Amino acid sequence: MSITVFGSVNLDLTVSVEQMPEPGVTSHATGFLKGLGGKGANQAVAATRLARGAVRFVAAIGADAFGDSLKASLDGLGVDTRDLVTMPEHDSGIALIHVDVSSQNTITVVGGANMAWSAEGPDACCFDKCKVALFQLETPQDATIAAMRKARAAGASVILDPAPITTSGMDALLAEADIITPNETEAAGLSGTKPTNLEEAREVARSLCARGPRTVIVKLGAKGLAYASSEGQGGIMEPFKVKAIDTVAAGDSFNGALAVALSEGMPLEAALRFASAAGALATTKKGASEAVPDRAAVDGLISNA
Repeated sequence: MSITVFGSVNLDLTVSVEQMPEPGVTSHATGFLKGLGGKGANQAVAATRLARGAVRFVAAIGADAFGDSLKASLDGLGVDTRDLVTMPEHDSGIALIHVDVSSQNTITVVGGANMAWSAEGPDACCFDKCKVALFQLETPQDATIAAMRKARAAGASVILDPAPITTSGMDALLAEADIITPNETEAAGLSGTKPTNLEEAREVARSLCARGPRTVIVKLGAKGLAYASSEGQGGIMEPFKVKAIDTVAAGDSFNGALAVALSEGMPLEAALRFASAAGALATTKKGASEAVPDRAAVDGLISNA
């Protein structure tokens, strides 16, 4: 059975800085990295590297040199690009990323072709034989909702990474999701409460479950912790100990790995452990898609923990 990822693909321009720039201040970067990014692409790369089955990536690029480069990068990473659509009237997406010495980041996205989908979203055939479908919010909301509905109609379990968080229309998205995976900021945007500890994460997860998803996984960022609430039951995912240098791809690696684990029939606790290991390993390398770990690395971290 397959996994389908519907989402964004960007050219990432990442600069390393001592501290995040203040308004009106020009600062010097200590490093620069150009590469493949976009939450959809990162998650598709993660799923492709980790899965034992087929992974499809549904995304849009512009009719420009960046689009050609992005497709070549995806092909080089083994990602299935048969569902990659060229939007001739739009530029390809770009993300501007700052990473500071504590490995925290800020990201500004120019959506470009990623935001050019019609309200109908992608063709329903993209979800044929799909067991798990994975979505984010770097595509138009109406197109994303339409795609989620098509995935559910095909019998797929629907995972929504509610990022970047928006202030409107979230109830419609939550109604179509089986599983959501917010971090602290996204949980705050959804619930009005920013969880800073496990007890607060537990309460936020329970409140969000009441709005549609059967499973809510609240990730506590730098702490490496996660709390999951599923059908009235809750549990804590303890962090793996790694030396983090860059958190850019951590959440996307977590989500791609979660989709893989669930598509393989792992119970939720084992799936969370698998996803947490992938997210932890992604912090040990710089970049976005370049930092996504492979199956051997994830299995090794779990075995040695």
